[in-house]
Amino acid sequence: MSVAFIGLGAMGGPMAGHVYQAGLLKAVANRTLPKAQAFANAHDGVVAVASLADLPAAVDVVISCVTADADVLALARDLAALKRPGLVLIDHSTIASKSAQQAANILRAEGADFLDAPVSGGVEGARNGKLSIMVGGQPETLARVQPILQCYAARMTHMGDVGAGQNTKAVNQVLVAGIAQAVCEGMALGEALGLDPTRLLPTLGAGAAQNWFMEKRGPTMLQNQFSSGFKLALLHKDLLIVQALAEAAGTDHSIVDKCLADYGQLMQSGHGDDEISSLIRLKRKPGSR
Repeated sequence: MSVAFIGLGAMGGPMAGHVYQAGLLKAVANRTLPKAQAFANAHDGVVAVASLADLPAAVDVVISCVTADADVLALARDLAALKRPGLVLIDHSTIASKSAQQAANILRAEGADFLDAPVSGGVEGARNGKLSIMVGGQPETLARVQPILQCYAARMTHMGDVGAGQNTKAVNQVLVAGIAQAVCEGMALGEALGLDPTRLLPTLGAGAAQNWFMEKRGPTMLQNQFSSGFKLALLHKDLLIVQALAEAAGTDHSIVDKCLADYGQLMQSGHGDDEISSLIRLKRKPGSR
C-alpha cells in the first residue's frame, strides 16, 4: 500500500512519522504548505502536495487528521473527483457521525471507501505509537488497511458501520471532559490545602483515583504549564458534537454542559490554545488563578 497523510499537527505529524518508518508513506499535505514541505524534506522519498489533484498515482490510501466536519467533507469530495476506484480514506478527525456517513456516501459513489477512525491517547500516544483507534466502516476495508493502522495503534476496535467510530469517540470525550473536571478540582483543593504534590500525586495514583489524566497532567497543571497536549478549544468543539448527540438520544448531558461553559469562559479569556488542564484556572480560589 502507498499512503498519503493529510494534516500534520500535534497528532498527525507523529502518526505520519510512524507510517514513514513502516515504509508506506509517499505523500503529505497540510493546511499550510510549508509545514508539509518541511516534513517531506526531512523524510526521503516523501513528496509534499499543495492539492489532492497532485497525489502520486500509486497512492491508494489517504489518512486525514484535520479539525472540522467541513474539512473532512471537502477532502472526501476532492478525493472522489480523482475517480480512483478502490481508494480508501481513513479519517482520524473528531467529527459528527452524520458527517462521517456523508463522507462515506461521497466516496462510495465513485467506487472508493471511507473509515471513520477517531483516536484517543493524546499527543503522547501519537508520538509513542500507542493510540486507541475506534473504527466505523466495512470490516473488509478495515482488514485491508490494518497494517497501516498498526503503525501507531496500541488497540484497534471495529465498532460497527460508518459513524460508529465517531459515536464511540463522543462517549470517550464525555469521560475525558468529566475526568478533567474532577482532577482539576481535586488538584486545586490539594494546592489550597498546601499538600506537597510530589507526595500527593503518587499517593492518589496508587489508589482508586488513579487515571491517565492525573498521571500525565497533574504535575504540569500544578506548575502552570499548559502549552502541550490537547487544546481546550478543540475539546470545546468536540463537546458541541457530543451535546447534540446526547440531546438527540435523550440522555443527560449536564457534565457536557458544564464543560462547555467552563471551556467557553477560558476561550473568552484568551486561553483557547492552552491544554485542557488549564481548567484548573477556574477551580482555584479567587486571587490565586
